[in-house]
Amino acid sequence: MTTTISQPAAARYAAADWGTSSFRIWLIGETGEALGERRSAEGMTTAAKTGFSAVLETHLEAMGASATLPVVICGMAGARQGWVEAGYLDTPAALSDIVRHAVVVPDERRDIRILPGLAQRDAVRPDVMRGEETQLLGSVGALSGTRLVCMPGTHSKWVRVTDGKVERFSTFMSGELFDVVSRQSILSHAVADAGAFDGTHPAFVAAVAEAMANPAMATNLLFTVRSGQLLHGHGATEAKARLSGLMIGLEIAGATTMTADAQTPVSLVASGPLAGLYTQALTAAGLQSELVDADEAVRDGLAAAAKALWPA
Repeated sequence: MTTTISQPAAARYAAADWGTSSFRIWLIGETGEALGERRSAEGMTTAAKTGFSAVLETHLEAMGASATLPVVICGMAGARQGWVEAGYLDTPAALSDIVRHAVVVPDERRDIRILPGLAQRDAVRPDVMRGEETQLLGSVGALSGTRLVCMPGTHSKWVRVTDGKVERFSTFMSGELFDVVSRQSILSHAVADAGAFDGTHPAFVAAVAEAMANPAMATNLLFTVRSGQLLHGHGATEAKARLSGLMIGLEIAGATTMTADAQTPVSLVASGPLAGLYTQALTAAGLQSELVDADEAVRDGLAAAAKALWPA
């Protein structure tokens, strides 16, 4: 549990990002500044058992929020297994339309709205996102032109956005696959006891380029993590950096098929170690990118939603 509080009485609304296993909430002032913040592990899985309202009110009370302060929420609180189902907005969709489809939580003493996710009802490539749409609203919602937005994670999202409209998107299970392969496959022996590395590691950079050049050889390239260690004495850290680079390179190779223009800029919405890895990977792939802090993106998206929901 983390808490920071400053002038809670000046709060205009509260904004919450409710994930599957995590919960973050901010008190926001008149000019958009964060006056209070709390984080916990009370995600949807926990809140579904203990009660969403109880979790929310406990955090608001701890920050000194008034009993009538409105709250805007994104993420898994709006899932079918969540607090109140907020459904999905079908693509292509203007990011500004997300707010119009916000769902009111009934029977609460305060005004609580949950934002919907986005759905791509393509028969061949169906896809969904919930929570990332708010990061999009906060990071590229007001920008003109076409760009790709990369939001790395356990299930990375790549989104093609033109003039504030989501045209299509793809989810890549790169993070989850990396975890499974590095722990439960034959490659677990190659990466055991690996040390820390970053995006500048030569094995990582080379692997990104290899995967980009030969995505059809994906499973063969993955096996070279093991065979390279056996035959050429590659260390565990080098092996793990190579595995990471291959996974991210394959992801980028697939994601860039969403645009025919190699010069389309990429907005990387990320934080922590992933921000560094993806920044270097995009550079290795020859793509122009700009980094947007993931926390700032979700707060800015929730702020844009609150401004539309509750005009001054």
